[in-house]
Amino acid sequence: MTSAERLARLRLARAEGIGPAAVRALIARAGGAEAAVEDLPRLARGRPVALPQADELRREEEALARLGATFLLDTDPGYPEALAATADAPLALAVAGDPALLSRRAVAIVGARNASAGARVIAERLARELAEAGLAVVSGLARGVDTAAHEGALAAGGVTVAAVAGGLDRPYPPQNAALQARIAASGAVVAEAPLGTAAMARLFPRRNRIVAGLARGVVVVEAALKSGSLITARLALEAGRELFAVPGSPLDPRARGSNDLLRQGATLVETAEDVLAALPAGPLAPSPPRLRTPVPAPADEEEPAEIDPEEPDPDGADEVTLARRHLATLLSPTPVSVDEVLRRCPCSAAAVNAALSDLDLEGRLDRLPGNRVALKGA
Repeated sequence: MTSAERLARLRLARAEGIGPAAVRALIARAGGAEAAVEDLPRLARGRPVALPQADELRREEEALARLGATFLLDTDPGYPEALAATADAPLALAVAGDPALLSRRAVAIVGARNASAGARVIAERLARELAEAGLAVVSGLARGVDTAAHEGALAAGGVTVAAVAGGLDRPYPPQNAALQARIAASGAVVAEAPLGTAAMARLFPRRNRIVAGLARGVVVVEAALKSGSLITARLALEAGRELFAVPGSPLDPRARGSNDLLRQGATLVETAEDVLAALPAGPLAPSPPRLRTPVPAPADEEEPAEIDPEEPDPDGADEVTLARRHLATLLSPTPVSVDEVLRRCPCSAAAVNAALSDLDLEGRLDRLPGNRVALKGA
């Protein structure tokens, strides 16, 4: 491919108002990307399409190089075959790290942002064991389960891949900027959006299709009935990927979506062995497996819960109050060790223990053998 043809394809990949499948159809109809750019008004048949200028793409390519990143086009030899096999694969990705790692046999682990401590432990353990087995672990760099999955793979010295919704230079959430840098140093971070793009609700489903497309199977850990994780699950099914789910407490709303996937026929996961035993060893299935009841798509196909920054600490709030706020997320009806709660709560041990005592006195906490705690069921 000539440099001019490559640049034209990048411009079309960045076009607003037209998706990847339609762009590929335009290129095929015109006989090439350069010809498609020249004849875009006629080929688009009245569809409003905003095409960036060539200089914009040149500047972005230079900016990516300064970040240690590069463009990977769907026509490049290193474009991952698994992602290329999906119906709506991105025409171009910005990649920080090693693009070759995108072609590793991979498993995605996704789940709740406001995940309980127990769910984070499970996600971290699964990722660590899958990485030790030689698989890449793919996730979306969100708080909660995604963060735990990336951390677990890194702890094992394995490969993890993060697909982000915004530009590579706009880490989201901001608290995961250091984690994104660590992933890029030993794995890969991919973005479809241009540099400078902030994470927006409409971009998360697009990110989710990349997460599902890069993996041979998707493990859902603690997902509510209306969540971005179920968007990823549906996209995984449409792409012919294996779908797995970790069972959760029926008393916890955060587990209702993942439990529903199990009810419909997803493979139950308790350990990494459950994933490894069911993961296809050969080529990806040509036709997607189906659950008994297909996972519904949200009406607007958006994921507004992703754009929900953590509530800032109230002015003058003492540390015990802050610890109680964190415990509201970390605790669930599923027992978890106090040591694990202390490890995952950013407050001091004294404040956490005081907050646990308050919950105990209020009759909202169960203390169990082995120094474990759980929220009392409704």
